[in-house]
Amino acid sequence: MSIEIKKVPVKDILPIRHKVLWPDKPFEFVKVDGDEEGIHFGLYEDNILVAVISLFAEGQSMRFRKFATLQEYQNRGLGKMMILKVIEYAKESGFERLWCDARTDALNFYERVGFKKISEPFYKEEIEYYKIEKIL
Repeated sequence: MSIEIKKVPVKDILPIRHKVLWPDKPFEFVKVDGDEEGIHFGLYEDNILVAVISLFAEGQSMRFRKFATLQEYQNRGLGKMMILKVIEYAKESGFERLWCDARTDALNFYERVGFKKISEPFYKEEIEYYKIEKIL
């Protein structure tokens, strides 16, 4: 099995975003403002794109959005590889903070790699989220 994480064009990641995060919404729903300026990483297992994440610079902070791993590849450590790559990339790029709006059901995952909750819970489309951050 070979694993590779690399930058990919936004068009390559949209199908995974849609399938994993918002399958019941129209395809356009998974696009975000600034996608064209974002930095998008894909994780490939044996040359198959199985996980995606998008990064957006905001001053000294880097925000990540739309982090998704195909269901059949979840719970195998691939997401952890991806978030560790993003943390390393943000540090090497000189950012001081990495943050996102995290679904409540993913909080344990993020806390295991050093993220902390920085908000009260809030909702998007009936799904509970928290703002989380990691100081780099």
